[in-house]
Amino acid sequence: AGPGAREDRVPAARSAARGGKRAAPAGAGALQPVKLSRAELYKPPTSEELSQLKETEDLFHSSLLRLQIEELLKEVTLKETKKKKIDAFLHEINSLLRTIPETPDTELTDQAWLPKGVKVPFLQVPFNVKGRFRFVPPTEMKVVGSYLLGTCIKPEVNVDVAVTMPREIFQDKDNLNQRYHRKRALYLAHIAQHFSKEKLFGSVKFAYMNSNHLKPILLLRPQGKDEKMVTVRLLACPAPGLFKPSRFYPSKNNVRTAWFMEQSTPKEGRPSSVNRKFPPTPHYNNSILCDMVLVSHLHFLSSATTDFPGMKDGLALLKVWLNQRQLSKGLGCFSGFLVSMLVAYLLMKRKIVKMMSGYQVLRSTLQFLATTDLSVMGISLVKDVDASLPVLDDFHQAFEVVFVDPSGLVNLCADMTASKYHQVQFEAKRSMEILDDRMVDGFQVLLMTAKPMLRTFDHVFHLFREEWLFLLQGACKKMQLLNELIDWGGNYVGAALPFIVSLLARGLAGRALLVAHSLPQIPEWPIDAEPPKHKDVGPLTFGLLFVPGFADSTLEKGPQADHPEALDFRTFWGEKAELRRFQDGSICEAVVWEANTVSQKRLIPEQIIKHLLKLHADIPESSICYMGALLESVIRTGKEVSGLGEEAMVNVVCSYDDLSRKLWNLKGLPLTVTAVQGVHPAFRYTDVFPPIPMKPIYDFHTRVKTKHLLLPSEEKPCPAYIAPLRIICHMEGSGQWPQDKEAIKRIKAAFHLQLAELLQQQHQLVCRPAVTHTDVYKDGYVFRLQVAYHREPLILKEVVTPEGMLKYQDTEESRQLELETLHLPYLTSSLHGLQQQYPVFGSTCRLAKRWVSAQLLSDNISEECVDLLVAFLFLHPAPFTPPSSPQVGFLRFLDLLATFDWKNNPLIVNLNAGLTGEQAIKNKFVAARSRLPVMFIATPKDHGSSMWTQEQPSAQILQRLLVLASESLRVLEKQLMDPLNRQDVKLVFRPPLDFYDVLIHLNPNQIPRHLESVDRPLKSFSRGVVKNSTSVKILFPVVDYDPVQCYLQELRDAFSDLALFFYDKHGGELIAVLWKPSSFQPQPFKVSNMKGRMVTTLNNKLVCIPNVEAILEDFEVLGEGLVKRVEARTEKWTI
Repeated sequence: AGPGAREDRVPAARSAARGGKRAAPAGAGALQPVKLSRAELYKPPTSEELSQLKETEDLFHSSLLRLQIEELLKEVTLKETKKKKIDAFLHEINSLLRTIPETPDTELTDQAWLPKGVKVPFLQVPFNVKGRFRFVPPTEMKVVGSYLLGTCIKPEVNVDVAVTMPREIFQDKDNLNQRYHRKRALYLAHIAQHFSKEKLFGSVKFAYMNSNHLKPILLLRPQGKDEKMVTVRLLACPAPGLFKPSRFYPSKNNVRTAWFMEQSTPKEGRPSSVNRKFPPTPHYNNSILCDMVLVSHLHFLSSATTDFPGMKDGLALLKVWLNQRQLSKGLGCFSGFLVSMLVAYLLMKRKIVKMMSGYQVLRSTLQFLATTDLSVMGISLVKDVDASLPVLDDFHQAFEVVFVDPSGLVNLCADMTASKYHQVQFEAKRSMEILDDRMVDGFQVLLMTAKPMLRTFDHVFHLFREEWLFLLQGACKKMQLLNELIDWGGNYVGAALPFIVSLLARGLAGRALLVAHSLPQIPEWPIDAEPPKHKDVGPLTFGLLFVPGFADSTLEKGPQADHPEALDFRTFWGEKAELRRFQDGSICEAVVWEANTVSQKRLIPEQIIKHLLKLHADIPESSICYMGALLESVIRTGKEVSGLGEEAMVNVVCSYDDLSRKLWNLKGLPLTVTAVQGVHPAFRYTDVFPPIPMKPIYDFHTRVKTKHLLLPSEEKPCPAYIAPLRIICHMEGSGQWPQDKEAIKRIKAAFHLQLAELLQQQHQLVCRPAVTHTDVYKDGYVFRLQVAYHREPLILKEVVTPEGMLKYQDTEESRQLELETLHLPYLTSSLHGLQQQYPVFGSTCRLAKRWVSAQLLSDNISEECVDLLVAFLFLHPAPFTPPSSPQVGFLRFLDLLATFDWKNNPLIVNLNAGLTGEQAIKNKFVAARSRLPVMFIATPKDHGSSMWTQEQPSAQILQRLLVLASESLRVLEKQLMDPLNRQDVKLVFRPPLDFYDVLIHLNPNQIPRHLESVDRPLKSFSRGVVKNSTSVKILFPVVDYDPVQCYLQELRDAFSDLALFFYDKHGGELIAVLWKPSSFQPQPFKVSNMKGRMVTTLNNKLVCIPNVEAILEDFEVLGEGLVKRVEARTEKWTI
């Protein structure tokens, strides 16, 4: 690309980097290509540009990616002016630290010298401990961490400052029983108390370093408008050479059990023989060692970053990547510091060289993470092997994940659980796949898309309640975790978490790809408050990612009964394990889970989790809040049905398959049937409420004897709604077909009559022929057969010009026919295939459509369009995996609707992987944007016209959908992430009505689908049918009769120029009316303008304005018997 091409790409890339593809449509116009003069276009590139192009070719996938990354780095790195302010702030802190007065020497437990306004930021349990303390100002203050290396990124700028505590405040044996930690906490408390009086600081607070209770830190923020600019974190560390490192090897003990349990003991730690009996305390030792090596880590990293600009960029990208995945904060997180050390390790091992760009550093690091399991084989930064240092195996025995620092003493991943590392590994693998996939905008997906737990995992559950903490304490006792509890300083969440996660991972092996947990996070607190207890972590959230197809198996097969492993299997599953004989004759241990319907089978993991946690950790079911299928109640049909109607769908499809076989084999037709294709949503498993077999009750209806028909009776409630299931029958071509469109229609009518006759004769099916179709009653369903002839659309396109020439052009009629007989069957069969591949596709579509309908917008966006939006989530799930539960699919649907940039991008749905040239579609789209529909969906058979969104949604409706979607998503995520907030999740399915001008309330006994409403009515009416029963001989019921739809049609025919009408077709009890603002402009007085208007004078002129009172009266008159009352909500129509 020449320089000209480069220049015009920059603005586009900028907008891409800021909000990217998924930004909500802004008010600004769509992107336009830049026009350049010929001279500019063909200017030869300068040498600088040539070297940049060469670099781009070698180091990046594409020039667009390079621009996007550069733009992102500009956004997240610190500006020079900011750095100057931060440096000044640090100098002032330094001079203040020197002025803090000393305090007299007291016992550690005597803390009366601390004033009232500050509390010790440490949980002193047990309280009694030996040792003395006095405050002496620090010997030095050093900035450590990312700020000096230049790898600090926004939005949260943290500057870590190490304050060295002088030697004279320590005694021998301060390594024991939390003495060092308590001195550190008192030291910080004294500093905090003095700093809180200074004008320099906007806020002085305490926090725990990475939520670790043993390590409080002090947070300082500047005064005034700069408060948000930076947070300085004061970390206290011991004077160098204070402790012998060998005391803190992972196998050593530094917390005496007797002290922790407050039992009376002999003299502390006398001969070494006693020392051997104590359990090792690796986490405790590690927390002291970390403080000892703070400064050496900084020197190590700064030598790695010198002359390596790519490392700074790479680290910024990696930090953004971790932040988007919620992996970088909390206890045992994958912090920015850890990533910096990892990149330094790769540099040491020559996996990365100093020539690389930031993007290559990102790739190499992700590649390393994806292929290396640190929980099995740890890595170490030690250069020269020293025999006295502990070896990797010592670390593996003490910790789940091992990454040893350059000193050979500290495990950088000490607090991380194996499960968290596996999650990082899984994300890295997924990210590598995305980067290698040319069809996906990798930058957008990896660095710009957040992955909150709710949208990432198929099922989420919380452990919560005030008392769960005692439960976890109980769990610690039950799992014999006393030693861990001592090691973690009483933090039972940290101690029990690895065990709980490994328990669940074993129980769900084979079902779940990943069992992940949220990172326990403890917020900062004011210095005059008590430090947070272990129980203030809040609920712990776990996420499950399923293996499609295996998560819902009802059988857990164990080892054979006589094998030694059988005992282990029995202990693990408790009384659920039983002996069973299998078909191959083997007798094995097995666990069988109760589940009858598909939706119950999806919840088998819930049964497993509740069973195992009760059995092994004493956690009762009441404190597990399982968020797997809370939303599904809105698509349940009857009260007594336990499933979601997935089985009902299968029955419809079976009945349809049988009918199509009968049609293929009909004898006596002049032409054979070449294809039978279902086009009703039920045939692609996406019908919101699947049809149920019904048989009419005769005395409920009025009979028409001569024609064997039933009619609705006036006295009774409206009969049940029977949906006709449309099927297209393609007839073979033949020279006998006429070439005139009217004649073809007549021939088709003859075929409809003959099909009815033959089905009645050969298969005894009750049929009712009409000119345009034949209705067939079979197995309690009504199928509507429609004959199609493949040349008919072509004949409809014929137009004779005035000169007598014959030419072909698209007409409304031909378009409609093509849509019904070609495109809809193709779409239905493609989506049917998708359902076979992803079993929750259908239920996700149904939830999405139920939501659209509940928002009263189902008439403004076609069902096919919603089905395609949902299909997009399954076919192009990056950065996620395809959904395995309807709930997560629905949340992603709302997110897609709310964040996709509809103005500047086509949504490309690659059905059957039939598309290759995605870029061509995008280019055409940009060129013709103004002529295309506001929501543009491209599929393999439809590149340029977006046929399913041609007419609707309009720009206003789309805007309304986006607002509703983002609001619904916000509300739902808040509800599902907060187990204590027991609100009704149906909230997002209840539409806001304050937006409408008039509400027409309907009479429930005339709403045939009344039972489908979101909030099920308490009493319902008999609808004159027997459900789930069929018969062979019946009088034909009324098909497709919904009085509300007929009424809506009349309203729209009469008043569409004055108002818009909205209705929830699934049992809505009201029609909402919105006046069109344009119709309330006074019109000049003409006879043609008089419809629905009245004459008045305005500035001495006669004008017509809408006669609102009369119109509202018309609403009632038109809907007599159906309308209960008309409620005028606003006075907007005053002229």
